[in-house]
Amino acid sequence: MATCRSSDRPLSIGIAGSGFIARAFLMAMDRRDDLHVKRVLTRRAPSSCTEFPRPDLLTNAISQIVDDCEVIVECSGDPLHATTVVDAALKAGRIVVTMDAEFHVTTGSHFVGRGVMSEAHGDQPGSLAALAEEAVEMGFTPLVYGNRKGYYHPNPPRDQIEFWAKKQGLSLDQVTAATDGTKIQIEQALVANGLGAGIIQDGLLGPSADSMREGGALLAEQAKRLGTPIADYVIAPKAPAGVFIVGEHDPRQQPYLEYLKLGDGPYYTLVQHQHLCHLEIARTIRRMAAGGKPLLDNSRAPRFGVAAIAKRTLLPGEKIRRGIGSFELRGEAVSLAANPDHLPIGLVADGVMRRRVEAGQRLSPADMEIPDSPAFTAWRAIAQAAAGGARAR
Repeated sequence: MATCRSSDRPLSIGIAGSGFIARAFLMAMDRRDDLHVKRVLTRRAPSSCTEFPRPDLLTNAISQIVDDCEVIVECSGDPLHATTVVDAALKAGRIVVTMDAEFHVTTGSHFVGRGVMSEAHGDQPGSLAALAEEAVEMGFTPLVYGNRKGYYHPNPPRDQIEFWAKKQGLSLDQVTAATDGTKIQIEQALVANGLGAGIIQDGLLGPSADSMREGGALLAEQAKRLGTPIADYVIAPKAPAGVFIVGEHDPRQQPYLEYLKLGDGPYYTLVQHQHLCHLEIARTIRRMAAGGKPLLDNSRAPRFGVAAIAKRTLLPGEKIRRGIGSFELRGEAVSLAANPDHLPIGLVADGVMRRRVEAGQRLSPADMEIPDSPAFTAWRAIAQAAAGGARAR
């Protein structure tokens, strides 16, 4: 178990991943005196990573970053790979900081309580968790943990995705998962599990609105009817990017909050327009190294997962390289208790269809043959625990 650390020596950091976030985070660490990146784990041949700013740090050996580094920053975006890395890091007593919601909603609960691990500030789930801490400190009672989406297409054409991937310098998988809604479903499932919220319905509600305040008020009414805080999102193309919380406050504060431009209540929307990903990871590293509590994890007893939904008719024998960000599947947040037989989209890697599945149908594990892996083993343990908890209730 990692412990609170007191030293003038910089913390040694190992990065698991060599993509967009990893590169940007590495460059941001050049300006830090207290944090030092020592190793970067990649699954590619280091000699082929010509775009990487520090090729001398690259390694293919998990053991090397675990042995050489005190903190492991996991940002590969691959739940199967991340499961193996996190398992090794926690067994070695390392601090684990992730920017990997995909890992958390797939297998992260298996590791909660087994060491020091937290999702990072910066991406939407971490930003929401930090905003929630601030809201509660100011006396607000959260009703909605909200995310914002500017554009949504459940089955986007490939040429559109290729255009935006090239323009933004991102992988095809990343842009596809963002466009078809899989990314936001994963993020909000993590938020619901980690912050003890519910969801209104499988697939979330995602109302269209001109602003986060307008959409947030609609969601707050739903939360009141449900009788519990919720995690959801709004489709608001005209609104700036960001995350938001809708909460209630002491009625005596109403005139003061109205004066401060939060509206006339009873619901107040707190908006954070920036989530600066790689620039904020250092905040979580320092928090965890100082012995602070995790900013966010998927909880030991998650209530929600993200199921694989067919985008088109899938036929027996078809091979699906990857679930998240594919042109065959998209993800949808679901209740684990109500959907015990769903196939988590994060587990789909080199899967082969066993039988025909129609477009729009939710897949079960019986529909696809998936190679066994540590992630699959971890998921089975989570699913069995969830099933046992549901029976107990």
